[in-house]
Amino acid sequence: MVAIPMFPLGSVLFPHTPLPLRVFEPRYLTMIGRLLDDEDAQFGVVLIERGHEVGGGDRRSSIGTMARLISVAAGAEVLHTVAVGTERFVVDAWLDDDPYPRAEVTRLAPLDWHDGLTPLRAEAERIVRRTLASAPDARWDPATELSDSPGAAAWQLAAIAPLGEYDRYSLLQATTTGGLLGQVIDLTLEAERLWSAE
Repeated sequence: MVAIPMFPLGSVLFPHTPLPLRVFEPRYLTMIGRLLDDEDAQFGVVLIERGHEVGGGDRRSSIGTMARLISVAAGAEVLHTVAVGTERFVVDAWLDDDPYPRAEVTRLAPLDWHDGLTPLRAEAERIVRRTLASAPDARWDPATELSDSPGAAAWQLAAIAPLGEYDRYSLLQATTTGGLLGQVIDLTLEAERLWSAE
C-alpha cells in the first residue's frame, strides 16, 4: 500500500485520458505546489458518490485512477492544470485530509489485450462515434482521435462514450478488456435508446 495525494471529483477519470482542472481551493493549491517538486508528479482521482467537490464532507468511491501532472499555468487566484490518467487503483484506507485528501491505495494491474478483441473494439468505436454524432450536449467530438495502442483506445472509448457518471464508474471497474468493450457497447446503446425515446 502506498499513500498518495487525492483529488476527489464529480466525474470519473479513465486511464489514457486527459484531465483539465481549474484548481482554486487552498488545500488543492497546496497539493499541486508540492507535486511540482516531484519529477513523477501523480495524484489519485476518485468519483464523489455523494456531496460536493468544494469544501469536503463528501462520500468517495473506492476505485480510482492515477493522474500524472503534465502542465500547470497560473491565473488570477487559480491554477490551470492538465493531467492524464495512468493506472487504476483501489482505495485501502482514507487518511487525514490535512492539508489535503490522501489515501493508501493498491494499484491494479492493467487490463490484458489480445488481437481476438479487435472486432469488438471496432464495433465499440463505431457505436460510440455514431452515438456521439447525435447525442444531446455531448462532451466529446465524434471525430476525437484515439490512441494507436488498442488497450489505451479501449479506455478512451469508455471516456468519450456519452454516458452518465454512474455508468462511467461501472466501466472503470472492468476486470477484462473484453468486458469493458462489451459494457461500453451495451451502455451506449441503452443511452441512445433513452434519449431517442424522449
